[in-house]
Amino acid sequence: MAVRIGYAAGAFDLFHVGHLNILRHAKENCDFLIAGVVSDEMLRLTKHVEPVIPTVERVEIVRSISYVDDVHIEDVPDKLETWRQLHFTHFFKGDDWRGTEKGARLEREFAAVGVEVVYFPYTVHTSSSALRHALEAMAASHPRDEALTEGLIANG
Repeated sequence: MAVRIGYAAGAFDLFHVGHLNILRHAKENCDFLIAGVVSDEMLRLTKHVEPVIPTVERVEIVRSISYVDDVHIEDVPDKLETWRQLHFTHFFKGDDWRGTEKGARLEREFAAVGVEVVYFPYTVHTSSSALRHALEAMAASHPRDEALTEGLIANG
């Protein structure tokens, strides 16, 4: 029986239960799971997002998840190029991509090289974007008190 090598990629910034869910589901559907952590540079280029947690720290967090067998830093936008580097047999994605043009293109490209795209339920109640917006709202409604900040620095 062939070994099922899975690949689940993401920013994994502001790590949350949705990230854990996709890694758990992915590991349940393969023998060896590679988690792709999108680099800071690729996040800026492809999503126009400034990561909160730097790549090296996100890699360390993801590497420590028991479902993950290996970690790959994604530093190219082309998933087929990533496949050429890793030769995974299954690509895992949240089902928010199912039925979209991006998802259909991904399915076509991977079908051509024998990779199966498998979708898992997207955790709708949380996302890094939602967490990022919540942090921004909290920061806006609770500006730092200069005296308190100075006191913490002096006592720190």
